[in-house]
Amino acid sequence: MDRLTNTIRPYAWGSTTALPGLLGVEPTGEPQAELWMGAHPSAPSRLDRGAGETTLADVIAADPERELGAATVAKFGPRLPFLLKILAAGAPLSLQVHPDLEQAKAGYAEEERRGIPVDAAHRNYKDPNHKPEMICALTPFDGLCGFRPPLEVADLLAGLGVNSLEPYVDLLRAHPEEAALREMLTAVLTADRAEMARTVAEAGAAVERLGGRYTPYASLVHHFPGDPGVIAAMLLNHVRLQPGEAMFLGAGVPHAYLDGLGVELLANSDNVLRAGLTPKHVDVPELLKIVRFEPGDPALQRPEGNGEEVYETPIDEFRLSRFALAPGAAPHTLPDAAPQILLCAAGRPKAGEVTLSPGESVFIPAGEKVELSGIGTIFRATVVL
Repeated sequence: MDRLTNTIRPYAWGSTTALPGLLGVEPTGEPQAELWMGAHPSAPSRLDRGAGETTLADVIAADPERELGAATVAKFGPRLPFLLKILAAGAPLSLQVHPDLEQAKAGYAEEERRGIPVDAAHRNYKDPNHKPEMICALTPFDGLCGFRPPLEVADLLAGLGVNSLEPYVDLLRAHPEEAALREMLTAVLTADRAEMARTVAEAGAAVERLGGRYTPYASLVHHFPGDPGVIAAMLLNHVRLQPGEAMFLGAGVPHAYLDGLGVELLANSDNVLRAGLTPKHVDVPELLKIVRFEPGDPALQRPEGNGEEVYETPIDEFRLSRFALAPGAAPHTLPDAAPQILLCAAGRPKAGEVTLSPGESVFIPAGEKVELSGIGTIFRATVVL
């Protein structure tokens, strides 16, 4: 077992207080957005096995079968298939979608063929992998996820009383659901920017005045004045997760996180197509290939099971579960067939002989038996074999 040293990513939307509060350290005054745990090449975790510090990515690359197990390598290849994070949103993230595996492979190959540097600002596909993800709230957590039914969107927009939104309202009411959503998003993202900025300003004033069901969009207006993503965001369901609740996001599902602290587990990829609420690159034609224009309520879940509480997902690259270790409870012995990362979210529980504080984590290679004990909350990330 290896205690991990992890990188904090200082993205501008990060909270200045949430991660320091969890870790029990003084805030720096700068945004601290994500704590990464895993072997992603952008910010791999670090460890020391007695010969000096190295990265988890290098340890796995040196002997994949020893670290990951033969079954994991056979199924996913010689790399850790998942990335675990603590996400601390103090401001809205970009409105975005992720490709499925086939789209990611094709998009990556095409951009490689065109010679676009992988770190170029206008590159869409950083790797040939998909990026399904799950977010589990540690505090009340607000986000936008999946399309509302078009008629519901039409009523929401009509309630703002903004004349320039009336054509969109008519469009949403006149077409079948999938066509209405596609035409609406396309129209918003391709509209004249100056005209759209005026529409967003009027809509923002109405949002501030009306409150109520418009309250979730107030922060978007504040942080992204004039951005077409403000109107596009109103196509999506508003979701509030309570601590312990989780939400799975598959390929093509538009979403944006707004505020809160959560544990995020995702496939080991960095592929993002953005629709707005960001100064970064927005590729509208490519985005429209990826988005799934399917309305529906986000599927929220609480974990199931006794002892190990599992959050169900339809994919195999990752599996998230939680242990709430109570005083006097019997220890839990973990399965050892696959690699795993354990993250402490509360208390001072023990993984084997290692005591963990909130925000601390360990990597457990395949084949190593570990017992959980003590008092606290531990999240377990592994794969499905």
